[in-house]
Amino acid sequence: MQPFQLPEFYTPHPARLNPGLERARVHTRAWAHEMDMIDVPQHGTVIWTDHDLESHDYALLCAYTHPDCDGETLDLITDWYVWVFYFDDHFVELYKRNPDIAGAQAYLDRLPLFMPVDGVITAEPTNPVEKGLADLWRRTVGKHSPDWRERFAANTRHLLDESMWELHNISAKRLANPIEYVEMRRKVGGAPWSANLVEHAVGLEVPARIALSRPIGVLRDTFSDAVHLRNDLFSYEREVLDEGELSNGVLVFEKFLDLPTQAAAEAVNDLLTSRLHQFEHTALTEVPILLDEQAIDPIGRAAVLGYVKGLQDWQAGGHEWHLRSSRYMNSGQRSRLGVLGSYAKTMPQRLRQFSSTPKAVEPYTLPAFDVPFTLTLAPHLDQAREQVVAWAVEHGMTGEGVWDERKIRGFDFPLCSAGIDPDATAQELFLSGCWLTWGTYADDAYPLWFGQTRNLLGLKAQTARLKACMPPDLVQTVVPANAMELSLADLWQRTAAPMTPEFRATFRETVDAMLDAWVWEVVNMHFNRIPDPIDYVEMRRSTFGSELTMSLSRFSHSATVPAQLWGTRVVQTMERSAMDYCTMLNDVFSYRKEIQHEGEVHNVVRVVESFLGVPQKRAFEIAYALMDARLGQFVRAVETDLPKMFDDLSLDAGARAGLTRYADELKDWIAGIVHWHEETSRYDDAGALPVFSRGPSGLGTSAYRLTSRASS
Repeated sequence: MQPFQLPEFYTPHPARLNPGLERARVHTRAWAHEMDMIDVPQHGTVIWTDHDLESHDYALLCAYTHPDCDGETLDLITDWYVWVFYFDDHFVELYKRNPDIAGAQAYLDRLPLFMPVDGVITAEPTNPVEKGLADLWRRTVGKHSPDWRERFAANTRHLLDESMWELHNISAKRLANPIEYVEMRRKVGGAPWSANLVEHAVGLEVPARIALSRPIGVLRDTFSDAVHLRNDLFSYEREVLDEGELSNGVLVFEKFLDLPTQAAAEAVNDLLTSRLHQFEHTALTEVPILLDEQAIDPIGRAAVLGYVKGLQDWQAGGHEWHLRSSRYMNSGQRSRLGVLGSYAKTMPQRLRQFSSTPKAVEPYTLPAFDVPFTLTLAPHLDQAREQVVAWAVEHGMTGEGVWDERKIRGFDFPLCSAGIDPDATAQELFLSGCWLTWGTYADDAYPLWFGQTRNLLGLKAQTARLKACMPPDLVQTVVPANAMELSLADLWQRTAAPMTPEFRATFRETVDAMLDAWVWEVVNMHFNRIPDPIDYVEMRRSTFGSELTMSLSRFSHSATVPAQLWGTRVVQTMERSAMDYCTMLNDVFSYRKEIQHEGEVHNVVRVVESFLGVPQKRAFEIAYALMDARLGQFVRAVETDLPKMFDDLSLDAGARAGLTRYADELKDWIAGIVHWHEETSRYDDAGALPVFSRGPSGLGTSAYRLTSRASS
């Protein structure tokens, strides 16, 4: 008996079958035998028999997911999927059933030898996984640009290496929290890798200069999440009940939200549907703008459109294959709703997402947010307070109707800076306080000037001008036209001048990301759209300015910490878990002000209410649970994972000291932000913002008429 009834899936695109199916079946059967994957014992265990390969029918998967490619391409892609599923089962049998962490690491450490970006392989394979990878790599990468090779190699490494994350969780009997799970599942599950193969099947590459942009990234990530969540539903019985796997979204929801298995499965399906809606929204609204803004030529546009269509084909075909493969639980799922029925089934969720209105907030009391880190304040706080207020006034922040001096003093951003960086010099504290003041001022001005007035042209013009205020060569060519521009130009010169050109470029990217995230917020306001929960969590890190403040801390350690260490899973886990704790902290403090008085849609409590359809009290409980989970993940990363990484990578004393100090600074960052939220007036009644009866002309420099609004 199945552990739950599979839900009705959202399937907006009909599946189509490649006519090369039978050819691919014959070819890949012979290839798997040639690579020693069939009936060849591995450490005494036969991973696959002929029956296993035939019943799983990976050729059918690829014929459904790539319905339009030619026979030779289908053969190659089918071989890739046979290899990746064999790797997964090979790893389970040899290293997961009886956890062998040392053996697994040694096994994974060899695989990069068989996927060099230049395509030249010199190592000799010692098992079917290595042998298959070497053969596939030689047959594939020669047809692609260095940019595509880099992306494909990176995604293949993630797919392989992050299997260790699953193994460590199994060994420790540890279940991931939902945010961690989604992030890691993208890498472990391999769908970004599948997206690279979609480009191969289409025969055109997404232009390199937009391949890492937000719209293309969202297409890739929503595709990945939907593929993985669908797989989790179909594979729950095999993975959780047979293999003892902990990396399954249904299990994560079941335990974290304390739901019965059936309800957890329905919640996972709702998230899968939400990710597909996000894919559609991005493809229809963000991608066309990206192509125009970047002046992508016809070939590049054809590549992007082919990529979008290829990802849609993969979703439809992958679902159809899951209905038929003996690998999965699929009893009773052959009936289909049809396209119109599928749209109708998800209509309530769509309407809920696009129908946010200001609502009366029920009374609530915030708990004590006790973090296990000692708060220390920088000694120059009083001096910085006066300097920052004077700087804000001098740069026009009290003259545009957004703030007055009383608000600036009550908001007290230097207090936040003093907790974030207790060792700051007087000048460093002043500069940090100015950045927080500028970022919050601009974050308040954007929805007032461009959200309520729906002035999207002004929004784009303002954002472009702000980016122009940060010239890489420090030579200012823009004459600032308002307080945002004037203050940013000043901060850029003060901050970027001491940086190396390389780090200056990295720092500039963090500010650009924050500006683009504010644009994302305003566009959502334009559509009255409550964000998809995953998109919200990920974008909230940028709207909060997290990357900006952390990048300044990274800069202070650039002499001792090698650049590649910032991209490791451990460091990124430390950073992202700290970011998420603090952004959700901000959301629970600002809930009344944002939801009742501003009609805001960007708040984790509001997103949870909308997505799960739960009342306010339950949404707060879930938000608190997510905060606790991310804080616990941060502590574990610092206390357990970081020292282990030091040893695994044999880091020298300088790198160890630099990363240890950076971890301590993240503790200060959390403690300082918690303390500031408890002390600032920003979330008192006095912190309520005005409403503009009309928007600014041009870029937001004209006078405004204000109407009074009930304060929060």
